[in-house]
Amino acid sequence: MEHRLVELEVRLNLAEELVEALNLTVYRQQQQIDLLQQQLRHLYRQMQEAPPALEKRSADEEIPPHY
Repeated sequence: MEHRLVELEVRLNLAEELVEALNLTVYRQQQQIDLLQQQLRHLYRQMQEAPPALEKRSADEEIPPHY
């Protein structure tokens, strides 16, 4: 009986360590997601504020693909 109790305590301790490591991973991933969303919003605002694109060039003005 004593052996089984010790084994359960060891498993519980390992499970708690795993949950703690997973929580830290999720926390770090959320920080990365938040940063990426902030950068995306910034880029979107820059695109919205940018002057309109130039009209497409006519076929005569097109630069050949090898340039």
